Amino acid sequence: MSMQLCVLGSGSSGNGSLLRLNGGSLLIDAGFGPRTLTGRMGEMGAAWEEIGAILITHADRDHLSPNLFRTLIKRRIRLFAHRRHQRDVYQVFRNGAVGSDARLLHEAGLLEWFDDRPFRLPLNGRGDDPLIRPIHLTHDASGATGFRIETDRHALGFATDLGRVPPALIDHLADAHIVALESNYDPAMQIASQRPAMLKRRIMNGRGHLSNIEARNALREVFQRSAAPPSHVVLLHLSRQCNDPRMVLDAFGCEPAIRQRLTLTSQSQPTPWLGPDGAAPDQRSGEQLRMFA
Repeated sequence: MSMQLCVLGSGSSGNGSLLRLNGGSLLIDAGFGPRTLTGRMGEMGAAWEEIGAILITHADRDHLSPNLFRTLIKRRIRLFAHRRHQRDVYQVFRNGAVGSDARLLHEAGLLEWFDDRPFRLPLNGRGDDPLIRPIHLTHDASGATGFRIETDRHALGFATDLGRVPPALIDHLADAHIVALESNYDPAMQIASQRPAMLKRRIMNGRGHLSNIEARNALREVFQRSAAPPSHVVLLHLSRQCNDPRMVLDAFGCEPAIRQRLTLTSQSQPTPWLGPDGAAPDQRSGEQLRMFA
């Protein structure tokens, strides 16, 4: 079973990643409206018809858009969320467009809850559905969920919106063929920013977001723990106010094995398709820097 990842966009204004597996596709997070998602998928040669499910890390609006309600109903797309986020999911749709109510998704069989145990996510009905291994991450009051998504040949490790890196997450990411991890802010830029002090504390208090340095240190452990390095390391949720691609690349300058595999995501445009056996991105081209211009 093959695996391809495209991050359609990642940041405080919206998050969504398209994961293609043989016989089906799923969205990890859907924090953009249907029009934006349609356009971004179209740029990458994808369409709603191939989406079998949406798997969310948590129910903040930049990870689950209330405007998707009618698309889910119309296209019969199932939404998978952790039970601890049940109240948040209902709240998102309750505050959305008129007539959007998560109870209607539940009644239509389109809303499914999981817990911390591994589960199979049905995509193609052939019996080789991917195995999802969830992990709880500290983030604000309800936390977020990270994932290790496995096929018979490949694995993706995915973690965003986490205030700290628990030891178990290193195990989740080790030996994955693609690793996607948040790298939200540069500490010096965060401290010097004009943001309110309360927001700075929330982001940096161990229950908010992960800094470039924390992401680098976590990935260093992942590489040390892995029998073979991942083909791609994807950095998610870069802050437009308190981060800069140059800062990111500087932070990883002492880790050449990681840096040469880096793909930086952008709020406004998709990444290329990234596969387990694909070539590492060429940082010298400047493309990664232009994404934030």
